[in-house]
Amino acid sequence: MDKELFTFHQEIDGKPLWVIDDLCTLQESSDIFTGLLTAGFIRTEIARPDTSKYQHWVVNLNAQQINALPVYKRSISAIQKLASKSYNAYRGYVNYATFGDMLFTHTDCAPDADELTVLTYISDEWDIEWGGETLFYNNNDDCVFACTPKPARTVIFHGAIKHVGRPPNKICIKPRYTLAFKMEPAK
Repeated sequence: MDKELFTFHQEIDGKPLWVIDDLCTLQESSDIFTGLLTAGFIRTEIARPDTSKYQHWVVNLNAQQINALPVYKRSISAIQKLASKSYNAYRGYVNYATFGDMLFTHTDCAPDADELTVLTYISDEWDIEWGGETLFYNNNDDCVFACTPKPARTVIFHGAIKHVGRPPNKICIKPRYTLAFKMEPAK
């Protein structure tokens, strides 16, 4: 594995997680952030079936929108190098969280599925005091990795790793956007 591709690498219960700080540029992140400020978010997304009464904000992307994003193209290339396998998105969307939202731990696929999730933090700035980290858990429900939502940072991980995006702290007046791609092996 080429260690220059990623900033951090972690295995959680034998499943990979990579943090990469150059798949999305700061300018791209800032431009997407500005566009999202007027996007038509809907409150329909849920973490798990048992938390369905606690919906959060999402904008779904179609295939054309996904394929037009440079960070998506770079993610495919990075995954090919890191996982030695080709993947494509079967879903793309942007989550929106703000102070006071309730977000729940979840997995993105079944434990035996061969799927990856790509998350890119979309903002024009982020202060460490604002919180909003994504927490990753092992099979014993212990938090073993926290990813700081720095602008343009991307985290790629096996979809069966339990995780949660924490909402920002009270002092944060900006939305916490994450651009997500759910990836499956290319056919």
